Amino acid sequence: MDTRELAKTDLNLLISLQVLLEERSVSRAAERLFITQPAMSKTLSRLRALFDDPLFTRSSHGMQPTPRASELADNLARILADVGELVSVAGFEPAAFEGEVNLALSEYMGVALLPPLVKKLRSRAPKMNLRVITRVEKQLEELAQGNLDLAVHIEQAHYPPDFCVEHLGGSPPALLVRDDHPLTQGEVTWQRLSEFPLIRLYVSDWEQVAMRRTSSAYETLTNHAQGSLELSHLLTALEVLRASDYFMPGPAYLLQNGEAARGIRAVPVPQGVEESIDYVLVRHKRTTNSGLHNWLWQEITCTIRELRAPVARKMRQRLTAGSDRSLT
Repeated sequence: MDTRELAKTDLNLLISLQVLLEERSVSRAAERLFITQPAMSKTLSRLRALFDDPLFTRSSHGMQPTPRASELADNLARILADVGELVSVAGFEPAAFEGEVNLALSEYMGVALLPPLVKKLRSRAPKMNLRVITRVEKQLEELAQGNLDLAVHIEQAHYPPDFCVEHLGGSPPALLVRDDHPLTQGEVTWQRLSEFPLIRLYVSDWEQVAMRRTSSAYETLTNHAQGSLELSHLLTALEVLRASDYFMPGPAYLLQNGEAARGIRAVPVPQGVEESIDYVLVRHKRTTNSGLHNWLWQEITCTIRELRAPVARKMRQRLTAGSDRSLT
């Protein structure tokens, strides 16, 4: 679109023309536009020069539009209405939204969050296309570039001021094993862990994750004597757990999804590591005035709050129940 000629035009003249077409009177048009009659007459002169046409002629019945003015009137009201809609701050209507939303969400969180969230979105925004991406490197850059709309991930150590961050809470760390794993009996110690192979589930941008590691015992999970298996797919990792002696560190809330966690239980991490797995919802501040992003932000945070209270109670009960300290 070549905007050079358009930039030379005072678009306020079009508003004046619309009022003149409606009022058929310079004085009444001036009154509506809160200007003097001489100023309105000057505006009419500018309109005549712009369209190279008299636009109105005087008659005993007032000002009558010329054929050119009548031709302009057919489109002018519609064009001004479209401009008014463009610049107005309209409320977001979820039921009418038909676009796509890109959400970065790890499988850890997706197992718990997506079922209730999708149920809500299906009811309130049935035409929305939600694209969930579980493996995204450099998520903050993707948000800044507009490739992602929102991200839910493990809290990072630092966020630039251009990002909005909502803390979603945390989960106690646990070790996931099959139901009849030897670690479900007796006390879980670092020495015992060293006797079993380890599964590491891939997490994007792990080096930026903010976690509190207060004991060198954590190195047991980094340099593991019995070998390890690294995966990026949670459900595959759970299948391996069900069929082997592997164990996998992860948030205890994973057990909330009964179907995914079938045959899996959690045992506490050995004492000596004070660590929390905290999650946040993130977006770029360029979306601050977006009705879509504000609405979806609320839907996600409300869904997390609804999930968090019963899960927190259940996790506390599991952490304290049983002499074998298992999180069944």
